[in-house]
Amino acid sequence: MRIGFPSPTLTRSSIVADSSASDYMNKIFRFRYFILAPAIFLILLVGFYPFLKLLVTSFQNITMFDDDFGFSGMVHYERLFEDSRFWNAVLRTLLFTAVALPIELLLGFFMAQLFLERMAFKQILVALLILPTVIAPIVAGSTWRLMFDNQFGPINQILSWIVGEQVELLWTINNHLVWPAILIADVWQWTPFTFLFLLTALSSVDQEQLEAAELDGASGWRIFRFIIFPSILPVVAIAALIRGLDLVRLFDVVWTMTRGGPGTRSETISMYAYQLAFREFDVSYSAALALLVIVVLTFLVLMFLRLVEVQR
Repeated sequence: MRIGFPSPTLTRSSIVADSSASDYMNKIFRFRYFILAPAIFLILLVGFYPFLKLLVTSFQNITMFDDDFGFSGMVHYERLFEDSRFWNAVLRTLLFTAVALPIELLLGFFMAQLFLERMAFKQILVALLILPTVIAPIVAGSTWRLMFDNQFGPINQILSWIVGEQVELLWTINNHLVWPAILIADVWQWTPFTFLFLLTALSSVDQEQLEAAELDGASGWRIFRFIIFPSILPVVAIAALIRGLDLVRLFDVVWTMTRGGPGTRSETISMYAYQLAFREFDVSYSAALALLVIVVLTFLVLMFLRLVEVQR
């Protein structure tokens, strides 16, 4: 005896219904792109056109004394590789990023650990802690410039009370103190940013896994290594990526505190590009510099995201 399933019977009404549903879905699909079209066009206009203009300008020769819109070849890029001031700015920016980013992530992590437990006025304290982040960087830099002032600033006065004698440290002028001063200002302003990210990530860690690991006798390091860190890794990666890009384009705080001085001691990549474009009016050369930085950063970001994805 042969047992089987009845074959579906296609009727004219079912075919018409399927066709109507398909047409309806296609209309919704087209309408969705019609709604998104203005936003996509605006993003391309705001993002792609400046990039294209930057690319074209980098192959021209536009300076204060010359407006040559013809093709100048790779002369500006060759000049970049021979520009010691540019490479010194790159080195300073990368070193500052390599120091500031881990400090901000670690301090943010420890602060987040403190706020995981229940405490009185927790919401108020969190709101107070993130206040530095909402302050404009140029205002923060001006404030810290006054704080480090030798005559009127409280930093030297506090150090004088601690050591018991007069302390006169020229924070924003001394070659050896200018970067520690900038580091203090940047860590003060942006550690709350990483703290907020990490507090959210740590709050979402599965508590049942932590309790089970504690009952099994796992050490604190093993719990962090195999449970907490894999859980918060995506958030840590995003926070590190955002802060890393911010540090690479560091400008406001440095400009208000030191103007890149003494000399070019605290000059970053962004400050050097600003000097070239708006002080020396070497527009094409600054465009080549900016384009090279954009391309390198894009490559590094893609490699970083791929590395994080592989580790996950």
